[in-house]
Amino acid sequence: MGNAPASIAPPPQTAAAASVTSPKERVYAAAEKISAERNPTVSSVREAAGVSNADATRYLKAWREEKAAAGSHIAATPQPLLEQAARLAGSVWADAVALAAEQHAAVEARWRQESQDKDTELAELVADLDRISSEHATATSALQAELTAVTEGAAAAEARAAQAEEAAAAARTETGTLAADLAAARARAETLQQTHDALLERITPEDTTKTRR
Repeated sequence: MGNAPASIAPPPQTAAAASVTSPKERVYAAAEKISAERNPTVSSVREAAGVSNADATRYLKAWREEKAAAGSHIAATPQPLLEQAARLAGSVWADAVALAAEQHAAVEARWRQESQDKDTELAELVADLDRISSEHATATSALQAELTAVTEGAAAAEARAAQAEEAAAAARTETGTLAADLAAARARAETLQQTHDALLERITPEDTTKTRR
């Protein structure tokens, strides 16, 4: 093993350490600064304060003892002060609870009002939907009845038209028959007239005819 150095020389002082005169003050200042970020050690304090290893060890220990004593002093707070702090904390807590209760009651009231408004709006929408559905059903029923009536009327009109067509056809047939009968009757009448005239000519004496002339 190699020989250990007899002593550790202090590192060069920084600008901040140089502004403090005594090694104790430099160690304390370095320890305060380092403790803001991490736990100060002998090595880190020695380098920051620019002191020897012995000074860093001794004064860092003193700094830690003073910090511990200060914490103990804070912990040993007089009982009246603790009671006053407890009463103050209780009052603050009671005020906070009351405020929270008021806020909760306000939120709950607002929620209930909004829920009631939504229920009212929903009821109105349902009523409107029922009314529109009823009107639609009534209108649909009326249109269906009208369509049925129109369909039945059209069917009746078609039936009447068919009957009229049949009657017209029958009338045309009957007219043709009557015309044929009339023609036949005229023909028979002419034939009878001709026969009658011929008979008259046969039975009338000739001299009577002359005398008449």
